[in-house]
Amino acid sequence: MTDADVLYEDNHLIAINKRAGDIVQVDDTGDEPLDEKVKTYLAKKYNKPNGAFLGVIHRIDRPVSGLIMFAKTSKALERMNALFKVREVHKTYLAVVRNRPQPPEGNLVHWLVKNPQKNVTTAHNKEVPGSLRSELNYKLIGELNGYYLIEVDPITGRPHQIRVQLSTLNCPIVGDNKYGYPRGSLKKSICLHSRKISFIHPIKKEPIVIYAPLPKDGFWEKFEALL
Repeated sequence: MTDADVLYEDNHLIAINKRAGDIVQVDDTGDEPLDEKVKTYLAKKYNKPNGAFLGVIHRIDRPVSGLIMFAKTSKALERMNALFKVREVHKTYLAVVRNRPQPPEGNLVHWLVKNPQKNVTTAHNKEVPGSLRSELNYKLIGELNGYYLIEVDPITGRPHQIRVQLSTLNCPIVGDNKYGYPRGSLKKSICLHSRKISFIHPIKKEPIVIYAPLPKDGFWEKFEALL
């Protein structure tokens, strides 16, 4: 990890542009997680031989790219967690799909159930045992060479929420064969990008808006013209 991966940093918070394929926290793969990379980066940058504090505020799926926030102090972690809980942190994602969404913009509400053994989430149109209410707004931004760019604003934050809810529209995300796209990605990535986050800074009490540039992978760059 380098300075180029940092989208925002102050004494309390740091925002990273996560690469698709990176895991946020340790899992059973044994791969080095992003939070450890950020800890190492901070310890080196600020000459902290005993290591740096880092709190995970939220997560994005391994095959997803883009903006993710971490807390550099326990105070910031506690206050950011509180903001997320009352939905005062607003996130925007970009997704690329092959099917035109019908209608082109709207609101989706489902009740999601995650199977932790298979790491798959299923969507239901009504409440079922063990389900969590999940809601998002989406809007078609434009079309390019038979691909459609969708802006998604999740209102809730559930595991695999955007992926499974878009698949209910018959719009599986490109590369996401777990949720209906016919082919998986060779790069262990799907075309879902955490684009923007906005909130009132929990310590400074000033508005913060952070953007993550699109990945430079030969595919995402083509959609810059639609933004």
